[in-house]
Amino acid sequence: MNRFLLFLFAFVFPATSSYAEPEIKNVLFLIADDLKAGVLGAYGDEFCETPHIDALAERGMVFDRAYCQGTWCQPSRQSFMHSRYEGDKGSTLGQHLIANGFYSARVGKIFHMRVPGDIIDGTDGNDVPETWSERFNCQGQEAHTPGLYRLLNQNIETRAPENRQSTKMPFRMFASVESDGDGSEQPDWKAAEKTVELLKQQKNSEKPFFIATGFVRPHYPSVAPASYFEKYPYSEIPIPAVPEGDLEDIPVAGKAGVTSQSSGIAEYPDNIRKMWADYYATVTFMDEQLGKVIAALDEEGLRDSTLIIFTSDHGYHLGEHHFWQKSKFHEDVTRVPFIVSAPGFESGRTMSLAELMDIYPTACDLLGVPIPETVQGESLRPVLADPSSKVRDAAFSLDKKKGHAVRTADWAFFKYTRGGEELYDMKADPGQFTNLAEDPKAKAMRVELMKVLESKKALLGP
Repeated sequence: MNRFLLFLFAFVFPATSSYAEPEIKNVLFLIADDLKAGVLGAYGDEFCETPHIDALAERGMVFDRAYCQGTWCQPSRQSFMHSRYEGDKGSTLGQHLIANGFYSARVGKIFHMRVPGDIIDGTDGNDVPETWSERFNCQGQEAHTPGLYRLLNQNIETRAPENRQSTKMPFRMFASVESDGDGSEQPDWKAAEKTVELLKQQKNSEKPFFIATGFVRPHYPSVAPASYFEKYPYSEIPIPAVPEGDLEDIPVAGKAGVTSQSSGIAEYPDNIRKMWADYYATVTFMDEQLGKVIAALDEEGLRDSTLIIFTSDHGYHLGEHHFWQKSKFHEDVTRVPFIVSAPGFESGRTMSLAELMDIYPTACDLLGVPIPETVQGESLRPVLADPSSKVRDAAFSLDKKKGHAVRTADWAFFKYTRGGEELYDMKADPGQFTNLAEDPKAKAMRVELMKVLESKKALLGP
């Protein structure tokens, strides 16, 4: 039969229902903590080993422009679980799915938990119990884990168990431990093991499932078995270049927080490299635990009926602009890794803007579950079907105390409550080194972005 007859046959006798898209019944939501997009192989990093996340990216849609709404854990997690820019109005995603006949389970950190505090204590943090049919905490010793301890801003290295920076201590974000254990004592290992167990249990269940697994790495302290640190000799790790006078055009409100100078780590340049190396080590450890979960999904025959969503609550500063941690509006913090692997949809990459609030309506849309009226996010189904399409023109991030930010395809604009603004041309200046907020040539763009920001602020409220 020649090609013309094959085409004619296909036209006259179209595919029957036996070739329909796979039915999406379940959701596996995987979230890392304080994970910046740029350290993943799928997002271009050449040093960090993340084979399992990269494999997920090969089978999913990779969002290159996904942004968090809260710039630190608590508001970000509340936001995406309610799909609200601010407040907790309406049902959480888990509550809504339970009401629609789903089993819902939390493993580890989904709503805010103090790390290390709640991890050490094995407590629930700011959990919303109604979100879950079952919930499981994953305890760990964190900086108190036996092993080689470092406090890099003070250039301390010791195996002594005493005097380690931990819960509520001022320099806890510079602590790391090369654990003497095999990893099984770590909270992320325990989270993976429990999730695998739940997947096996749910395989033959009549109910569809929503399983949300929250890993705590690479959130400080950087703790993993010693073998993971051996992968990253610090002398080989490149660190971000900071131009001379980089902070001069940033307003005072934008400089607040931990810096290389205020923390003391600026006195030890090699230790900035060690911070990156230790962060990489814990990312790789977390990636391996995530890989166990994905493997179990495959082994139990659930991959073709399960929507997989992977992301982080926000990004992280590791010395860019001399900044450390989160709670900033710069790209290193607001941009997050975001991968959606949905049965029946082709893999690919998209530059379409997305917000973490879009997780809730996207899951509902793909599951065939009604989207509540309280939801403020947008379903990303059109983007999954066509990566060149878009559902929004701008992404919005906010900090109640500090201010608000909008990110369009080509521009980033921050307005601070205490005064001052930042404006960046993201095509010409992706590193955000030149603030154009007071540049007359950028006045028209500033005015336009101010209108966008004000329209987003109008959506705030309980």
